[in-house]
Amino acid sequence: MTRPDLSHLSSEEKDALIVALLDRVAALEAKLGGPPKTPNNSSVPPSRGQKGNRPPRPKKPRRKRDGPGVTRVLAADPDHSVDCHARTCAHCRTALGTEGQHLRHAYDHIDLPPIRPVVTRVRIFGRRCPGCRRRVRGAAPATMPPGSPFGPSVVTMLAYLHHHHAVGYDRLSGLMAELFGLSISEGAIANALRRSGWALERAGAAIVERLRSATVIGCDETGARLTTDTLGTRMGWEWVLVSDTAVLHRIRTSRGRDVVTDVLEGHRPRCWISDRWGAQQGHAETHQVCLAHVLRDVQYAVDAGEPCFAPSLRRLLCWAIAVGRRRKTLKDTTLAQYRATADRRLDRLLAMPTATAAGAELQQQTKRWRAQFFTFMTDRDVPPTNNAAERALRPSVIFRKVTNGFRSIWGADIHALIRSVIGTGRLNGFSAHQAIARSLTGQNILAA
Repeated sequence: MTRPDLSHLSSEEKDALIVALLDRVAALEAKLGGPPKTPNNSSVPPSRGQKGNRPPRPKKPRRKRDGPGVTRVLAADPDHSVDCHARTCAHCRTALGTEGQHLRHAYDHIDLPPIRPVVTRVRIFGRRCPGCRRRVRGAAPATMPPGSPFGPSVVTMLAYLHHHHAVGYDRLSGLMAELFGLSISEGAIANALRRSGWALERAGAAIVERLRSATVIGCDETGARLTTDTLGTRMGWEWVLVSDTAVLHRIRTSRGRDVVTDVLEGHRPRCWISDRWGAQQGHAETHQVCLAHVLRDVQYAVDAGEPCFAPSLRRLLCWAIAVGRRRKTLKDTTLAQYRATADRRLDRLLAMPTATAAGAELQQQTKRWRAQFFTFMTDRDVPPTNNAAERALRPSVIFRKVTNGFRSIWGADIHALIRSVIGTGRLNGFSAHQAIARSLTGQNILAA
């Protein structure tokens, strides 16, 4: 704050300045006396929360098992079997034959063989045609084209370890050499991942088409650190759109609604699930606001000392969520009655006076967003929270913290494609490694 020259101020101007400063001090003291923003009562990320020191927990005596222990299930088709027969009697040393001996015990011994790359030397021959005297040469196999020496299984492993397990290029190069006996430089890893984008774009296009026919979509966004030669270091945004069978990630430099409109291209689903960010509004016929975010704001008002409105609103929202868990066993008419009951209870709460500034702000926000609180109660396909989209973004947040972001735009695009493939594959019964492998080889990961 710039310090004014008091010598040129009149008495009335000095009095006004003193009153303004006193009001400023009072506002800052009130803010200082409020409860701190934590992950439990606000949208502060969990990484910024602080856990209090707790005394060590007393060790409980080990409870004895009531029944017999459970051992590992034997493999259905073991690769080898070793039969161990008794040779002599341990008591009288009588020689024993194999006949008449019965199986007493069986267990599996599991080990990994040495893993080494399979190198296929492709040799292309040619000669001059005896008819036209032109040079001819053999054609390379379609599955082993010239250029990069690394096949789909190697690229799948690189993408799986880097983008799913956040293994950096340096560690990944050492891991491939030590575990698989494959010498590969960091530059070769980057080039292999960049070339994989051509195959992954086909899977990404199929995911986009599936989303454009979805009736319920959840959406969320998180920060993505971009450091490039042209843009410098700046904050990008990773968007995710989730339906019941598809997950789509997009990393853009914008946090505006144009990111969503570019993906949907005019498609309007029946319901949109998101937080209260302005760019998330107006994309569907109906909207369900994430009640987990609302409950955190309610908790902050409770921590700030709001005695009536905030606790009552928390009870109402928790009751509505409990009704939502029972939707499969309830009739449509019953759900409509519950929805009407929730609206009437909310009307009574909004007429209740508040005692704190945090309570008044919460009440104002509730009046603004109340129409989007209980959509899930009558729409069985809509969840009350946006947890599916937040879970889809969590691996990318971990990747950002481990790797410190992206060094190129194409790297961010490849990460978004691979996260889309992994998330969609999981919804359709494929593991992360299977989904990447199928996408790189042109196979479908979407259920029919």
